[in-house]
Amino acid sequence: MKKISLRTIASVITAASVAGVVALSLPADAAGTIDNRYITVTGVGTVSVVPDAVRFNATVSIVGKSNSSALSEASQASNAIRTALKDNGIAVKDIRSASISVYPEYTWTQETGTKITGYRASQTFDILVRKSSTAGTVIGAVVDAGGDAVQLGGVIPVTIDSAAAAEEARAAAVANAKSKATSYAKLLGTSVGKVLSLEELSSPVYSTPYPMAAKAGIASDMAVQVDLGEQDVTVSISVRWALN
Repeated sequence: MKKISLRTIASVITAASVAGVVALSLPADAAGTIDNRYITVTGVGTVSVVPDAVRFNATVSIVGKSNSSALSEASQASNAIRTALKDNGIAVKDIRSASISVYPEYTWTQETGTKITGYRASQTFDILVRKSSTAGTVIGAVVDAGGDAVQLGGVIPVTIDSAAAAEEARAAAVANAKSKATSYAKLLGTSVGKVLSLEELSSPVYSTPYPMAAKAGIASDMAVQVDLGEQDVTVSISVRWALN
């Protein structure tokens, strides 16, 4: 009886890089067909954009002789801030109450023990300024309206119109993946063919610029400046190409 010798060839090449993993595979039963010879790479694309909006929080804090008086004074200051925001073009939908609280404040001494010294009422607003160029003016208006009762913090530039940046990041990720696939194919003595699959490994990721903080008591003749910096938008993908 004539014997038939079966020969199985399987090769896997894996290369690690900062941006991802590259793999070349030829299945045992592929018989060397083009559709079963492929290379898989990950690509990363990052673009930098200048944020187009600014988000910050403002907290009104008042100490009164009673819960009701403290809350009343805090409400008055809060209403003044709302009016200032409205006068500076901030829409109601961009003003959110993050917290409202009223609680007693205590002191303790060895002679008298624990004693209530007053009642503190607070209200915190989360505010979005959609036009970044006006953020400094808005912050100044909030401080003027709230006076010594207001505290500002968490001033963070953000990107609202992010669709174009995400599209650029995707294009950069595809270019990065294709460049790596072409390079590895050349090293292996072949070339890339058609795309077999593409998977976005993560939705666009937006880095957060370092926040800045503002405090009450800003001089009236000094304009508030918000430094926007840049925000990185990153997309990572996995692409599989057939090898010729």
